[in-house]
Amino acid sequence: MTDSKETGKKKLGPLGWLGHSHVPLAVQVFFFIVFSVLLVVVLVKVCEIPSPHEQEQSSQTNIYQELTQLKAGVDRLCRPCPWDWTLFQRNCYFFSVAQRTWNDSATACQNMGAQLVVIKSDEEQNFLQKASKMRGSTWMGLIDINKESTWHWVDGSPLTLSFMKYWNKGEPNNLGEEDCAEFKEEGWNDAKCNNKKFWICKRPETSCPSE
Repeated sequence: MTDSKETGKKKLGPLGWLGHSHVPLAVQVFFFIVFSVLLVVVLVKVCEIPSPHEQEQSSQTNIYQELTQLKAGVDRLCRPCPWDWTLFQRNCYFFSVAQRTWNDSATACQNMGAQLVVIKSDEEQNFLQKASKMRGSTWMGLIDINKESTWHWVDGSPLTLSFMKYWNKGEPNNLGEEDCAEFKEEGWNDAKCNNKKFWICKRPETSCPSE
């Protein structure tokens, strides 16, 4: 009896109720096609994964593009003078908000890539005189330390006769070893170099990239 019952039952193969020996050809073909499609899809995905060399090239390209965009942004922000400087006739001027001796003022300008102001024109003189008058006595880059009454600018050039008219009345008088020049009120004055005053630095403007 047992053998007959077991004989009457269908044996289950790896595919469940379908015996492996009785799977229709159409079903086998269907599973083969599905398997083939899945294999192709996997191979395509693998091929799409970039190689380490391609990844490195892509990374370098992205960095270059970002640097190019950053440079373009910086160029648009380019200013002929630093933010806290004033532009006048293609030169930049720094007007101090603190007071120092003449030597310390000259050093401060040098540390900023500039020098105590050297006046080159009447227009520049008028501009600086008005600006310094609003602040008070202000050092300029003019001294006669090396030889009394022989005034020269910090760039080594001598004071020309055309600028002598800017001394205040009775100045320079060298009262008590006054060897450094300052803007004072309506003109120039000689003063003791160890006195603390405001100062003005000057440097050429920066050339910005053309659009």
